[in-house]
Amino acid sequence: MDRREVLKLSASAGAAGVLTLAPVDFAAASDSGAGPGSDPGSASGGSPAPGTEVTRTLTGHLPTGVADFVYLPLDVPQGVRQISVSYTYDRPAVAAGTLGNACDIGIFDQRGTDVGGDGFRGWSGGARTDFSISAEQATPGYLPGPVGAGTWHVALGPYTVAPQGLDYSVTVTLTFGDRGTTPPPDYPPEQVRGRGRGWYRGDCHLHTVHSDGKRTLEQLAALARAAKLDFINSSDHNTTSAHPLLGPLAGDDLLILTGEEVTTRNGHYLAIGLDGGEWIDWRYRARDDAFDRFARQIRRAGGIVVPAHPYGNSLASQWKFGYDNVDAIEVWNGPWTPDDEASLLTWDNLLTSAARRGDGHWLPAMGNSDAHRDPDVVGLPQTVVLADGLDRHALQTGIRAGNSWIAENADVRLSFSAAGPRGEHAGIGERLPVALDADVTVRLEVGGVPADCVVRLLTDEGQVVGQALPASGAVEWTTTASLACYVRAEVRHPAADGGASGLPGPAVALTNPIWLGRS
Repeated sequence: MDRREVLKLSASAGAAGVLTLAPVDFAAASDSGAGPGSDPGSASGGSPAPGTEVTRTLTGHLPTGVADFVYLPLDVPQGVRQISVSYTYDRPAVAAGTLGNACDIGIFDQRGTDVGGDGFRGWSGGARTDFSISAEQATPGYLPGPVGAGTWHVALGPYTVAPQGLDYSVTVTLTFGDRGTTPPPDYPPEQVRGRGRGWYRGDCHLHTVHSDGKRTLEQLAALARAAKLDFINSSDHNTTSAHPLLGPLAGDDLLILTGEEVTTRNGHYLAIGLDGGEWIDWRYRARDDAFDRFARQIRRAGGIVVPAHPYGNSLASQWKFGYDNVDAIEVWNGPWTPDDEASLLTWDNLLTSAARRGDGHWLPAMGNSDAHRDPDVVGLPQTVVLADGLDRHALQTGIRAGNSWIAENADVRLSFSAAGPRGEHAGIGERLPVALDADVTVRLEVGGVPADCVVRLLTDEGQVVGQALPASGAVEWTTTASLACYVRAEVRHPAADGGASGLPGPAVALTNPIWLGRS
């Protein structure tokens, strides 16, 4: 296809960029290679005999600047039991600093490719080169279910394209036979009974073999238990294929939420605690004005919306959708790095903006590991949430309210509170209702951390306390609501450069703020 025509189609399809190629007809099964010993026309009504395999290979060239998503339509006939797809693409040498070829893959069934529609059947990004779908089972990342007749679409996602363009080859094999039966889903329970109000530790950003992770679901659950977590959230990229398999892995000691990491071309975000099987589309950019629609879908499905690693280093991972329609922000993602420092500063600026508005609405912080494979540590970091019970909705309420703090591991213990002169008291995420000139005593108690840690207290003015952690583990500071509209706490490792850069060391623990003064 001529490059100008490709670009024309891409631009006319909308800002996200979609190109749909000519359909490939599988209906004439007798034209292709059937399985050994089979007779393609022996089944009743002229359908191929059970076990017959029909294969087509599709090749093409995509130029630089091609659409975000390229759809290869497949006209699938009746009587197909399984669809299998494999693909390759070239990786020509490019100059240093130039992006080379990277191409993702997924598939949509006969219900279509509409954004947010019902046709989604799986996505593996660039993590796999082949997959299969039947009623009984599917490759991780893909959804089992009948292979219905109609037009299916293999979806290519040319993530980056080299100046030479990208040559691809996609091979599709249809296997004919009985339709088969799809096993019922076994979603995890939404609560652990008998667990009342308390602080619960969780990691809500985790990956497995159902996207680009290397760990099985069983391995992930075992690592979560070893990290002494109370809850986790399934968050594989752009797919829900893990959801129906999680039920047997939950237990009285571990609540498992069903979610997704939605990886758009303008940033990633977590859908935490969705109804089992609820899928959130990712095929849009910030300029498409689509994000709010999917944020509403997440909340209708019982979930919360959390931008992930807003300053991520990988292409397309920086958050560009703004913070007006989210429930929290992931300020700490995996081992502490400079992009976490940037996320923390952005969040602190958002707190100051909330103080200026004075409407009581503010954006809480959370932390997650984003663990994919060894040596990634599940639970580094973890969000510690005050909730009325170990259940999906109570945890989400605690996260949205900011009744939470972030820890490097389960050994870290922390208490943070503020008290007024008349017995008023407030904890993390709460407001201390005192007069502007009333004395407020802020107290931080820390345990289970290295002895050389540094304690910081910060307000809307910046750092007001910075000192070595006392042997007692406790720090107190007195202020007024006129001087500080909020106060939050940090525990840090010593700076690696001895403080020469002016930046603090990696985080050990971070709290959400306590708000001071009457609203």
